[in-house]
Amino acid sequence: MFFKKTKSTIRDIDEFLDTVDQGILVFKEGVKSYLNEDDESFQKNLENLYKLEAKADKKVLRVQNEFFEHSLIPQYSADVVKLLDSLDDIIDTAKENLYQYDVEIPFIPKKLKDDFLKLLDVSCSAAEAAIPAVRSFFNNPSGVKDNEHRVYFYEKETDGLAADLKRKIFKETKHLKLSQKIHLRYFTLHIEQISDKAEYSARILSALAIKTKD
Repeated sequence: MFFKKTKSTIRDIDEFLDTVDQGILVFKEGVKSYLNEDDESFQKNLENLYKLEAKADKKVLRVQNEFFEHSLIPQYSADVVKLLDSLDDIIDTAKENLYQYDVEIPFIPKKLKDDFLKLLDVSCSAAEAAIPAVRSFFNNPSGVKDNEHRVYFYEKETDGLAADLKRKIFKETKHLKLSQKIHLRYFTLHIEQISDKAEYSARILSALAIKTKD
């Protein structure tokens, strides 16, 4: 679309998107490992996510430098950089949130495990849907809308599941102390944050797609 003479930039963008996508998957597996009390697997996922986050940072910086140094689509370069930054923020957030499980070691009752897993799957689905939407912008702009609406769908589903889980935490776990309930609410928000970041990326993408049609 924009980069007929800059195949290396397209390749770097694809590799960056692949890295973010892998980071989302590793975050999901990391939380699942924690919920299943598989500490060895959890630690491996945490270590892997740190590496992927560092790789994503290097990739996005390289792409951003290419945009400014070679004046690629100068009228939209700031918007593209903002979009890529928002995607980088998804994997940054995933890393920080998984790290909090390692530091704070939240106690999650078995009766809430399935609720956390469902919330995790849907929230990560929003982030996963953002990847092909952004990829379409650079390769097949007509496909942006088809993928973009999935981000909004999963983000809204995440909001509903998170609200239900918070109610369940405070109403159906009478054996827990208030401090424990607040802690569980905090980790509900950690998972919910992933879909919020994805929605923000989708909104930037939507505005950029409209601009490039003019």
